[in-house]
Amino acid sequence: MDLTGIGGLIILIADIYAIVMILQSSAKSIEKLIWFLVVILLPLIGLIIWYFAGPGKKPF
Repeated sequence: MDLTGIGGLIILIADIYAIVMILQSSAKSIEKLIWFLVVILLPLIGLIIWYFAGPGKKPF
C-alpha cells in the first residue's frame, strides 16, 4: 500500500478521528495523553491498537 498517496490520506483522516474521540472521552487526563501519543507516534499501529483497546472500550 502506497502510504504517500490515498492510503496516507485515509490514515491521516482516521488518526484525526481517533484523536478527536480520545479528547472527547471520559478517560483520565494521563490516559488521554498516552493514547494521544500512541496514535501520533505510531499512526497506523497506534490507530489499530486504539480501535480495539482505546479509552471507553470494554475489556475482552
